[in-house]
Amino acid sequence: QDTLIVWSEAENYDLALSFQEKAGCDEIWEKICQVQGKDPSVEVTQDLIESEEEHIEEMPETSPLIDLPTCELNKLEEIADLVTSVLSSPIRREKLALALENEGYIKKLLQLFQVCENLENTEGLHHLYEIIRGILFLNKATLFEVMFSDECIMDVVGCLEYDPSLAQPKRHREFLTKTAKFKEVIPITDSELRQKIHQTYRVQYIQDIILPTPSVFEENFLSTLTSFIFFNKVEIVSMLQEDEKFLSEVFAQLTDEATDDDKRCELGMDDLQVRSAATDIFSYLVEFSPSMVREFVMQEAQQSDDDILLINVVIEQMICDTDPELGGAVQLMGLLRTLIDPENMLATANKTEKSEFLNFFYNHCMHVLTAPLLANTSEDKCEKDAVVGSTKANTICPDNYQTAQLLALILELLTFCVEHHTYHIKNYIMNKDLLRRVLVLMNSKHTFLALCALRFMRRIIGLKDEFYNRYITKGNLFEPVINALLDNGTRYNLLNSAVIELFEFIRVEDIKSLIAHIVENFYNALESIEYVQTFKGLKTKYEQEKDRQNQKLNSVPSILRSNRFRRDARALEEDEEMWFNEDEEEEGEAVVPPVEKSKQEDDFPDSYEKFMETKKAKESEDKENLPKRTSAGGFKFTFSHSASAANGANGANSKSVAAQTSPASSNGSSSKNATLTTAVTATKGSLVGLVDYPDDEDDDEEEETSPRKRPRLGS
Repeated sequence: QDTLIVWSEAENYDLALSFQEKAGCDEIWEKICQVQGKDPSVEVTQDLIESEEEHIEEMPETSPLIDLPTCELNKLEEIADLVTSVLSSPIRREKLALALENEGYIKKLLQLFQVCENLENTEGLHHLYEIIRGILFLNKATLFEVMFSDECIMDVVGCLEYDPSLAQPKRHREFLTKTAKFKEVIPITDSELRQKIHQTYRVQYIQDIILPTPSVFEENFLSTLTSFIFFNKVEIVSMLQEDEKFLSEVFAQLTDEATDDDKRCELGMDDLQVRSAATDIFSYLVEFSPSMVREFVMQEAQQSDDDILLINVVIEQMICDTDPELGGAVQLMGLLRTLIDPENMLATANKTEKSEFLNFFYNHCMHVLTAPLLANTSEDKCEKDAVVGSTKANTICPDNYQTAQLLALILELLTFCVEHHTYHIKNYIMNKDLLRRVLVLMNSKHTFLALCALRFMRRIIGLKDEFYNRYITKGNLFEPVINALLDNGTRYNLLNSAVIELFEFIRVEDIKSLIAHIVENFYNALESIEYVQTFKGLKTKYEQEKDRQNQKLNSVPSILRSNRFRRDARALEEDEEMWFNEDEEEEGEAVVPPVEKSKQEDDFPDSYEKFMETKKAKESEDKENLPKRTSAGGFKFTFSHSASAANGANGANSKSVAAQTSPASSNGSSSKNATLTTAVTATKGSLVGLVDYPDDEDDDEEEETSPRKRPRLGS
């Protein structure tokens, strides 16, 4: 069933596997069918019991199908068994519904109910409960018309009072006839309208109060009942709208200053009811035309402050839901997801609804949606306790269950954004460092919330976007995930499986930048995990890539591997380019333009010697603070010059030297005496100036220093 696999064990023991995505469901379904030797393309593979199979084979499709037992007290158990037995078969449900409809059987059953109640026949009343409940689950509008008629509905409610699982029957009829009062703020004279309102209220009561919450096996059994209620409400609204006097009288009383406060409250109902009704209306509008709602809110933004925008009011109502189970918040979150779903956005010749609305949403509404998340993961909100013998600070996030549920809802919506809004959500995550804040929730005592945080990161990594990958590695954002895995210990649970699946995905997809980061920084901690081969597999991938790089390097002629050749300013190496993208957090190639020369290159040696003096003086001052040079080097400034200048240089001129300042910073001559063609490369530590001469000397000695601050692009 799309994302469900259901089956029965024993007579009344039903089980289900529920999946978040259809693809995962299909994969498991195929494996189950493979083991059982069944065809996975068939939706129902359950073997029919022999007697039922024979019975169905004997019945032609066009026959009257099911012979109902006579409607007598001693047959109630047989009738109950028949009704409950057909629910698992769509064909037999249809056949039973036709039989009940054709023979006027329901009214006969309700007459038996009155007899059983008068005789206090508890066993018969329990059977009637099963029968009436089963008939409702047949999901047939024609049967509902009979059951919910004025003549029958109270007896139907009466049957549903005698639930066999309850010690005492409920008193639903007493509530509907004595407690519930029909209040007419404006008298309704149309008898048909009054009858329709009464019927709708009682049927809604049956659905919401009397019937238990349907299981995953029954959730589709009452879809027609939901439709029955919906169309009743449509009919009521239409009848009120067509009444020339009713609405004009309502608004006349609302605008009349003489109307007292009690009367106004009757018109307005209490806050919870108003909010519920408003949510229902908003739900119908979004389902009817999400584009219309989006157009309205974008027009509203031009005239109103962010605080009172409709979308932000909806988000605030979601955040402030007082229901412990957040029923209203779940409904509103679903509506928000519909509104921000690009799949139902229109593109016209003049404008694209997607770009316009998402620009609006991220500029005016996203900060409201993420406010609870950011507030509950801030340093002020979280406690940090140092662990004895550990360098890690334990961040303990709020453990309130309702707050955790709300954060899980927000994360679900943000995960949806990661999947469907590429550009906007990427900018937002990086600018707000949002993933770091989300991963604080990996420490929550509520496992469902930790899994939501992990799912958010998994969706990001699933995009295989190098901008995201650099953001994760630069921020060391695997650390909270690995800490959660290690803290989970040897427990084989959903958290353990989900974390391992994340790393297995990285291994299988061979995401090189992430593999290198994980192995280089965390392999020692993960090496002992041997019940899966994921981490050893990551190490193998890492070593294979290193071997490939070494082979590639060895295949380059030795003259090209040395530093004794000129390099064009634009000939950036791949890692250099990546570093600039990382540092500037912008797309595009990072290139420093060459400095223009203003004097003959022949004067370069004099300026260079002055530069050396300045450099040596600076070296002696900073020698104590020098960090180790990284393998990739630092900023490399390649000074090119004429052959005549090279020939006139002494032996020292062929050395590669370190520079923190320009060659003649001390005397103001700056770079006027040389042409500087600059290529920029980087790691996070050192600034190295390499001066290369195309002469015959073999002295390649290097000296180095590091600045306290790394210069930015163009400095």
